[in-house]
Amino acid sequence: MFVYFHFLLFSFFGLGLWNCGLAFDVVNKPVTEDCLECLCETSSGCNASKICVNGACGIFRITRGFWLEGGQLTLPNDTSLSDDAFVNCVNDPYCAADTIQNYMYKHGQDCNGDEHINCEDYGAIHKLGNLNCRGELPYSFAKVFNRCLKRKQQLEAKAKAKEQSSN
Repeated sequence: MFVYFHFLLFSFFGLGLWNCGLAFDVVNKPVTEDCLECLCETSSGCNASKICVNGACGIFRITRGFWLEGGQLTLPNDTSLSDDAFVNCVNDPYCAADTIQNYMYKHGQDCNGDEHINCEDYGAIHKLGNLNCRGELPYSFAKVFNRCLKRKQQLEAKAKAKEQSSN
């Protein structure tokens, strides 16, 4: 199972091809790839099947309102006026990731009061919305999200230590 997740994450995020096939380029990208991976893992387990749950669709479980606020991005053969534009975009990992980037650029804020805008804040904004991000995250979301962030931090620390020891 872990290998499958790793493959999906590499396939979606590891190539750095955020704008692959999008109708226009997204310039400002405040959310790191590690953070996007944790949002994906927490939101859907990175389940790439094209499904919507209670109006939230794709690997990030993006709602129509979030998509609208995120710039109504579309795939090349779509227009934002198309009935399927929302579902098509949020079910495409690149379009969905760029929607998150746009939304967070527009609504990013310090939700936890630590005087930094970072992945913890983006997780709260993603789950609770930009107006309610200071609220308490549901336990199940917080548990998975924080575990993923901790794992990413540990991997980064190990990589830095390895790099320093080889110098």
